[in-house]
Amino acid sequence: MALVCAALLLLATRGVSAAEPRRVLIVHAYGHAYSPSRDMAGSFRNELIKRSKEPIDLYEVSLDTARVQDPKDEAPFVEYMRALLAGRKLDLIVPIGAQTALFVQRNRQLLFPATPILIVGADKRRVPSYSLMENDAAVFLDLDLPAYLANILKLRPETTEVSVVVGNSRGERYWASELRRDFQPFADRIKIEWFNDLTFDEMLKRAAAMPPTASIFWFMLSEDAANIPYSQYKALESMREVASVPIFGIGDYEIGRGIVGGPLMQTKKLGAQGAEVALRILKGEKPSAIKTPDVVFGSPVYDWRELHHWNISESRLPPNSIVQFREPNVWEEYRWQIITLAAVLLAQAAVIAGLIVERRRRRIAEAQERQRLMEVMHLNRSAIAGALSNSFAHELGQPLGAIQSYTDAAMLYLEQNPPDLEKIKRILTSIQKDDQRASDIITKLRSLLKRKDKIETQEFDLNDIITNTLEIMRPQALRNQVDLDAYRADGPLPVSADRVQLEQALVNLVANGIDAMRDCNDGKRRLSIRAVLVNGSSAEVSVADTGTGVPPEKLNSIFETFYTTKAHGTGLGLSITRTIVETFGGKIWAENRPGGGALFRFTLPLSKNAEVSGVK
Repeated sequence: MALVCAALLLLATRGVSAAEPRRVLIVHAYGHAYSPSRDMAGSFRNELIKRSKEPIDLYEVSLDTARVQDPKDEAPFVEYMRALLAGRKLDLIVPIGAQTALFVQRNRQLLFPATPILIVGADKRRVPSYSLMENDAAVFLDLDLPAYLANILKLRPETTEVSVVVGNSRGERYWASELRRDFQPFADRIKIEWFNDLTFDEMLKRAAAMPPTASIFWFMLSEDAANIPYSQYKALESMREVASVPIFGIGDYEIGRGIVGGPLMQTKKLGAQGAEVALRILKGEKPSAIKTPDVVFGSPVYDWRELHHWNISESRLPPNSIVQFREPNVWEEYRWQIITLAAVLLAQAAVIAGLIVERRRRRIAEAQERQRLMEVMHLNRSAIAGALSNSFAHELGQPLGAIQSYTDAAMLYLEQNPPDLEKIKRILTSIQKDDQRASDIITKLRSLLKRKDKIETQEFDLNDIITNTLEIMRPQALRNQVDLDAYRADGPLPVSADRVQLEQALVNLVANGIDAMRDCNDGKRRLSIRAVLVNGSSAEVSVADTGTGVPPEKLNSIFETFYTTKAHGTGLGLSITRTIVETFGGKIWAENRPGGGALFRFTLPLSKNAEVSGVK
């Protein structure tokens, strides 16, 4: 059974391989490279091979019979074809265009009397349907010649003159007469010039010198008045290079080669429709029974570059027009790049806006924080002033008591007769000094209690702050039996800061040192303040006491807010001191002295404009 199946399969394979291909001959009258026949033939070949289920053997011959002026001179072409096709059985003859169709009809009895003929692309007025025989079929073209001229006037209503480019071969002379007849209704509106009696060089000169209101209608040119043959494509492109006005053409094969466009002959559709009819004939249908509609103009087609070059507005184009070769605008060409860039910019804008909002919030928060800090500093100064109030009262009592004594003495000297004016004068001087002393004490207290809403930076000598701090804290030191010493720098230490706040920071450190020695034996309580220049660019202030020192594990914590080792402490003094020092670009730290007690140091940068050459 398997052998039988294999034998049957082999026979079937041999039958398929032995099947004869269908032989089709394509005939050209102007040469296979001539347009529009080349385009129609190309479309015909492609569609036929693509759609045929049987092998197709295509032949193609170019006779150039269109240049023959008299049909009786066609004999050499007939003999050429008989020799070329000798021994070949053809299944279909396909003449492309009217000139070829007429040649085949005249000589079919000599060449292929029994072979079916399919005429493709001939205009119906050149090959009448009554001339077709039983074995003939046709895919005709129906050219609406007045539509070409109407298109020119619609796009360029200012047109007053149209020059028609048509050649001087036998077929072109026929079309020249057809054009003259169909364009006659336009004669009262525009002037029409004909180029069929000119050489191609003369045509180029005319095209280059036309007025702005003229247009050129390129119909066809295979041979000029001097009987010189030309390639349609090259001739059209040469005229486009020199023309001073737009050129309009007749077929889709000319789009992209210099014509503006309009209603055009559909060469590709002619070829495709011809291939469909050819397949039906090759399958056995009778050619004369196959009827197909004539191919007319499709949607108007225009070249965007030519419209743009000649300033023809697209608003004048007919509805459903097709515009080819449109150059994309910036949006069309870079759409995704623009969208991506816009998205990136929007994202960046959103980020920037968010940062601006966040910065504004941060600035508001910082302002509120500074305000609260100023209030806390004021409370800290008030607490210090409260702690020093007894000392200040004692200090004020001395000058006020002296003033009272001096006043009593002055009254006694005034009651003498005569009064001792010299002694009274000395008493008044002493009263003035004690009054100034009391006034200074009050001023220092007022400065300490002064409430501020913002930081005021000014330049001053850091040595002055040490002097003021000593005067403020001396009463407190005396009450606690603390020896208070100060070692100022030999020269000025100019810094840029808020004088009151910096004085508060130093007062906090001194008060903290005095308090740290509360439990020390009398005679061992000593606190010293020292100011020195460091590296010529900053000032360092140190406050040393002889107290119990700071536990080593607490040295990094004592500057934290609300941290305190004292039962009565608030935990704000050292935290505020650190904030003040760091606000003005300084650093502060604490360490224990080798001999006992604590040592607090802070540095501040010297003022940039300060003259420190005399500071040692």
